[in-house]
Amino acid sequence: MSDDNTTQCLLFPEIFSKPLVARFDQLQSSSDGGAFLLKAADRRYGLTEALAGCLRDSRQAGKVDHSLHELLAQRVFAIACGYPDANDSARLASDPMHKMLLDRDPLAGRDLASQPTLSRFENAVGPKELYAMAEVLALRVIERHAERLRGRIRRVTIDLDPTEDPTHGAQQLSFFNGHYDSWCYLPVMGFLSFNDEPEQYLCTAVLRPGNVTAAFGAVGILRRLLLMVRYFLPRVRIRVRLDGGFAHPAVLALLDQEPNLEYVVGMAKNAVLKRKAKPAIRHARKLSRRSGQTEHVYRDARYAARSWPRERRVIIKAEVVRAEGKEPKDNPRFVITNMQQNPKWIYEQIYCHRGEVENRIKELHDLQIDRTSCSDFWANQLRVLLTAAAYVLMQELRLRARGTNCARVQVWTLRERLLKLGARVLVSVRRMVVQLPVSFPFLPAFRRIALALGASPG
Repeated sequence: MSDDNTTQCLLFPEIFSKPLVARFDQLQSSSDGGAFLLKAADRRYGLTEALAGCLRDSRQAGKVDHSLHELLAQRVFAIACGYPDANDSARLASDPMHKMLLDRDPLAGRDLASQPTLSRFENAVGPKELYAMAEVLALRVIERHAERLRGRIRRVTIDLDPTEDPTHGAQQLSFFNGHYDSWCYLPVMGFLSFNDEPEQYLCTAVLRPGNVTAAFGAVGILRRLLLMVRYFLPRVRIRVRLDGGFAHPAVLALLDQEPNLEYVVGMAKNAVLKRKAKPAIRHARKLSRRSGQTEHVYRDARYAARSWPRERRVIIKAEVVRAEGKEPKDNPRFVITNMQQNPKWIYEQIYCHRGEVENRIKELHDLQIDRTSCSDFWANQLRVLLTAAAYVLMQELRLRARGTNCARVQVWTLRERLLKLGARVLVSVRRMVVQLPVSFPFLPAFRRIALALGASPG
C-alpha cells in the first residue's frame, strides 16, 4: 500500500481474527449526519437569510454559481460542524449532508463552493455591510427570546467582555498588547440573559485592534443594545454587568443617564479606594487570624475619581487570602453600582455571576472564533460574525435540549453528541432519507430537539 492511497483504503492485517480493510468510498455517506438540526434551527431563527440580506452582490449575474446566502450559510454550517477554515470546503464540497443543508439534492446536486470562491466572498464584504449584519444578529437574538418568553421577561442582563485573539501573521490592525503579552486582536463579546435563567445568549461580537483598551467602542455597543432591548421589551428592567476594564467615564455617564437601568461595573484599585477599604481590611484580618481561613468583609463607600462629575456608590470586598505555607495576603476588590441593596448580595449574587460569561467565551474559542487569519481586518470581522452565527444556532440546539442530558453540556460536547453522526443518505422521488445508527446513545436528546424544531414523530 503506497502513501498515495492510504486516505482511500487502510489495511490492518493482525488486530482482529480476520484482516480489516477500511475504505473511504461511500459517496452517499457523511460524518455530519445530525447537521440537519442546524438547518431546522436556522429555519426557525431565519438567521442566515437575514444576515445574507445585509450583503450587496456586485458580481456579474451570468457568472454566479452560488448565491450570497448559500456562501454565507455554507460557512456558518461548516463552522458549527467543526470546519472553521475555507480550506475544508475541498473535502466538504460533495458531502451529501452539507449539500442538503443548502437545499441541494444531496446526491445529484451541484457541489458546494470551493475555497477560492469562499475566500473571495470573505474579502468582498465591506464595513457598512458588517455593521448591518451585527445589528441583524442582535435583533434576531432579542426577537427570538422575546417571542420565546412571551411577556414573562422582567429583567434583561447585558454582559460585555473582551477576549484575546492571538495573531500569527501580518493581519491588518494586529498590535502588541502588553496585558496579554502577545500580538493579537481584542474582540468584545456581548451577551444577554433573561430573568434568572443560567444561560447567557451571544448577541454581538465586534473585532477590535489589538492595542485598544477594554472600553474601546463600549458606549456605541451598549447604546445600540439598549435601544434594541427597549424596542422589543419596552417595560423590562435592564441590568448591565461589566468588568474593571469598562470603568471609563463615558461608559459610566451613559449608564447613569439611562432610565430604569441597574449597573455593576468592576473598578481597578487605587490609593484612594485602598484607603477607604482599610477599616474593612483590618476587620477581615482579625476574622482570618481567628479562623485560619480566607475571610472577607463587605462595605460600601462614596467615591469620585477626578474625571467623574459626581460621587458614585462603590462596593468594597475586603478579602484576606490564606494559603498553606504563605503569608496572609490582602485582596481588596471594588465594584461601582447604582443599586441600593446589601453590598454582599450585590457582589456575590449579581457581580460574581458575570463569571459565567467566561464559559461562553471559552465555547466561542472552541468554535475557533479566533481563526482570524485573513490579512484584511474586515474579512476577519466577517469570520467573527460567521462564527457568532454558528454559536447562536448551537445555543438554540442546547435550549431545545432542556430536560435532557445535553441541556447544560459545552458546545463542543453538543456537537460531538448530536452532529457528528455517521449517516447514509438516500434520495427517492418522494423523499430524502438519512439513515442513522440504531445504537446511537443520545437518541432521546436528539429526538426531543428534533420535535421541538418542528419534526413530526414517525
